[in-house]
Amino acid sequence: MGIKGLQGFVARVCPDACRTVDLREMAEKHRIDHPDFPPVIVVDAMCCVRYWYTPESWVCGGQWREYLAVLEDFIKAFMAAGIELVFYFDGVVEEKKRDEWIKRRLQNNKEIARIFHFIKTHRKQPGRGMFVVPSALPTFTRFALKSLGQKTVCTLQEADFEVAAYGLQHNCIGILGQDSDYLIYNTCPYFSIEKLRLDRLVTVMYSREDLCRALGLSLTHLPLFACLLGNDVVPESLLEGFWHKCLVTSPHKNNSYNRRTNILLAVANYISKVPCSYSSLKHLEEMLPLGSDKTLLCKGVESYLLPGQQSPWIPPNVTNCQMFSLQQQSAVCQDKEIFQLAKEQHIQSENYTIFNILSNGAIDCSNSLEDECDTEIPGQALIYRPARQHIYSVLLESGKGGAYPLVKEWFVYFGNSLQQPELIQPVQPSVPGGTPNLKTLWFAKGPDVEKQRYSTFLACFHLQDGMEELQALEAPVAAFCCLLAYLMMQVSSLSLEDLNAFLALILCLKGKSAAQLAGLQLAQVDSRGVHLGAVFVRGLTTLLMANSACGFPFRMDDLMPWEVFDGKLFQEKYQQSHRGCSLEELLEGNKSLYTPFQNLKSFICKACMAKKRTIQSRPRGNGFITGTQQREFNPRSQQTYRSSFIPPYHNQMRGVLWRNPQPQGREYGWGHPDRRRRSHLPPRSPR
Repeated sequence: MGIKGLQGFVARVCPDACRTVDLREMAEKHRIDHPDFPPVIVVDAMCCVRYWYTPESWVCGGQWREYLAVLEDFIKAFMAAGIELVFYFDGVVEEKKRDEWIKRRLQNNKEIARIFHFIKTHRKQPGRGMFVVPSALPTFTRFALKSLGQKTVCTLQEADFEVAAYGLQHNCIGILGQDSDYLIYNTCPYFSIEKLRLDRLVTVMYSREDLCRALGLSLTHLPLFACLLGNDVVPESLLEGFWHKCLVTSPHKNNSYNRRTNILLAVANYISKVPCSYSSLKHLEEMLPLGSDKTLLCKGVESYLLPGQQSPWIPPNVTNCQMFSLQQQSAVCQDKEIFQLAKEQHIQSENYTIFNILSNGAIDCSNSLEDECDTEIPGQALIYRPARQHIYSVLLESGKGGAYPLVKEWFVYFGNSLQQPELIQPVQPSVPGGTPNLKTLWFAKGPDVEKQRYSTFLACFHLQDGMEELQALEAPVAAFCCLLAYLMMQVSSLSLEDLNAFLALILCLKGKSAAQLAGLQLAQVDSRGVHLGAVFVRGLTTLLMANSACGFPFRMDDLMPWEVFDGKLFQEKYQQSHRGCSLEELLEGNKSLYTPFQNLKSFICKACMAKKRTIQSRPRGNGFITGTQQREFNPRSQQTYRSSFIPPYHNQMRGVLWRNPQPQGREYGWGHPDRRRRSHLPPRSPR
């Protein structure tokens, strides 16, 4: 999170602390000073993804092949200078930061609503001023960098601490990121990703020493300075009275500065006069309205101490407890071998969310580019919940009486206030022969086990009967069809036109280069197509989770969006399909794709028919979502999604019972059309 206003303060008020540096020169100096150690920069990747995502189109679901090429160019620029990169990603949301996470997610919801309003009004993507990263970008960036041969670490706690610790312990030439907390940690130099000129490897280095000179402080003061300005440990709301006191007595008050700048100067002036001792810290804690926890300041200062560091503000017998120390006995998973493997795979960015579930029984998912006004498409969090329930069942052993531990979900979707996690019941998938235990799926070998892994994976998506046909396909296409069939089963409003668009996408994407996809121009952007693109990409993360849980029946590389999805190409196919274009036009005149198209379509329609889901034709032409289709903010629609506890689904094959009727229109499919209307979800306990 960093310290509010500190980065801008340094740029405006302490220009001497912002030095332009040549990273090539710094690397060369490092080689001379440390001939046995290559120059390394540790990268806070979560700070960087929005700067890395430079493809022009961002609303349609992501230009993944273009993005992969950008990451490749980024790595090559540093390799050419002989600089190694180590990338760190947040692997958890720490509970002390949950309130801030929720606040940001609810703010993001408002930003996304404005984006959809713009698209519906102007039929085009908004300008970069409204930019949000494509759904799941950080997740897939982690796997992209790993596939490009980079050392990629997924943290066991918030990334900034682990990044600062790695930089110090490995004598890195610097940290690349955009987080003012790196000005507070006493670690290696801090470089700006925002100011980086990749062509020249020149950026701005923010100097802690020069910041201290400008403020009249020492490096020792910085952790206390950060806490008294408000950070992840000490809320700003507790500090208003203290700030007022500092402002009244400060000799530095300047009317040309904004209030935050004057607060920063006043707090620095105040603590410069405080002796550096534990008793001084205790006096401050007594003076502040810290409520029930009078040790907040001590905890806050301690949070900036890296392994091996001490502070005069903290008694020497207090050891730093920041490093991850989850004990096996406190974990949800009690099997040491499984727990250890999940942890190793988590750190090495080889699995997805599995360790979070096995360690503390919790999982979270940030915002997606979903239109909260579209009543016909449920939130992706709800669409994929039945699949996740099966995955939880694969991961977690049932106790006495067959009861599973509940999983805490923090998923963002319309109507979820995020006041508390939703408690989700694992549900056994229908695996032929029964669900294998986790030790079998993860450690056993042989063709029979490989078959079990594959069938368990398919059962999570209600496709266990389609194993033979899916195994005959190329792995990325099989995974794509698995996800698409599940989507068509779960969302009753999806039509034949939607199905045709997705199938044309996967077939036409093959062989297209990043440059070709970048050159694709859209005359307009359809908001429903945007929504479906985001839902599909989030579905790919559900495939990653299932694959990790089932012992990797697929290579993770085969489940990546650059293998199976492109936002602009999907938007083009979506619009063509709904306009009623011919199959020839949809498949770009490539007659060799006709048979694969029909085969894939037949497989998905038959899979849906087996679940009594008939896919209907419902062309939308060039029409956008109209007023009659908007979700109104009324008590009924709010109630539908307000629960904090989701009971087990009684009919997993039908998935969640949505409140919308089946779409009207021509009926296509095998067997009798399904005329049943989907009912409301049952009322749930209030928050």
